[in-house]
Amino acid sequence: MGSAADGAVIDSEGNSAQLHDFLGGKPTVLSFIFTTCDDVNGCPLATYVMRRVQDVLQADPATADKARLVSFSFDPIFDTPDVIAAYGAQFQDPEADWQFLTTKGAETLDPILRAYDQWVIRDFNENGEYQGTMSHILRVFLVDQDKRIRNIYSTSFLHADTVVNDVKSLIMENNSPGAVVGR
Repeated sequence: MGSAADGAVIDSEGNSAQLHDFLGGKPTVLSFIFTTCDDVNGCPLATYVMRRVQDVLQADPATADKARLVSFSFDPIFDTPDVIAAYGAQFQDPEADWQFLTTKGAETLDPILRAYDQWVIRDFNENGEYQGTMSHILRVFLVDQDKRIRNIYSTSFLHADTVVNDVKSLIMENNSPGAVVGR
């Protein structure tokens, strides 16, 4: 399905980084969200599924700490590091590797969204002012330890059990004897 794209991001503590700093090394579930989304089949669904994935993986010693979750906001105007930190605190298990990211603005965000074929239509009023709402398609990506996209989940296929099984498959693939890293 291709390689996972990179780009400049900001973590929930306000540190500048690259998206690739949060991808690779272990299976990663990457979800594009925004914290004020009110479409129950959009960002809230993605966050709910991510929470369930986190809980199931953390409950099993064979999978705890062997995967990463990344929720990446496509609303850098509202979703500042403080906002995404507060949002993430509602869902994160302190022992789990679940990162919340944003960007400085559309100029750094939009190339990343294009690379993931993740379109967003922002709503503006007649004066050209952003209204804080947008339309988007829910897409969640499974990225392997070599930063390759291995699956893309949409609303119809975004189920915690499916994602957990896919993550477990990648963990087993990575840990199998004779596994070739960097293929």
